[in-house]
Amino acid sequence: MPKYIIEREIPNAGALSAAELKGISQKSCGVLQQLGPSIQWVQSYVTEDKITCVYIAPNAEIIREHAKLGGFPADRVLEVTTIIDPTTAESNELEATPA
Repeated sequence: MPKYIIEREIPNAGALSAAELKGISQKSCGVLQQLGPSIQWVQSYVTEDKITCVYIAPNAEIIREHAKLGGFPADRVLEVTTIIDPTTAESNELEATPA
């Protein structure tokens, strides 16, 4: 199933209290229950003026529906096409080189 990055522009997001973040999380989880098991919230990153979320879902439309029902912004919904990490830097040439 596709993975998505959702950018939510929220002024002063980094200053939200633990209680406010808990409330947002509870609201999100409630909407996810309504929408069913096809959409999954993986995690979110809170920065100065943005909350960036990672979701697994069948399509971008259900993510936008989640945002609408929850009253959350979904300024950008981006499908992840490839995931890279430090191991991506490993060259195939090294594997072909004799020991």
